[in-house]
Amino acid sequence: MGDLIHTSRIKIVQDKRPLRRAYIEPFAEPLRFGVHGGVKTLYGVEPEQDLPTTLDHLIAALGG
Repeated sequence: MGDLIHTSRIKIVQDKRPLRRAYIEPFAEPLRFGVHGGVKTLYGVEPEQDLPTTLDHLIAALGG
């Protein structure tokens, strides 16, 4: 087994559902998650602001 090169330290804060913030050390600004488009229709919610879903962030990371 190789040497450990990184440990992610992340704190998730649940705001008013479905809004969440992810604080990732060492970055000061959080990533903001929510719902938009068909996802908000699926869950039957109308957030104050449309934001990327966790799935959007995962797909972006895999594509990068």
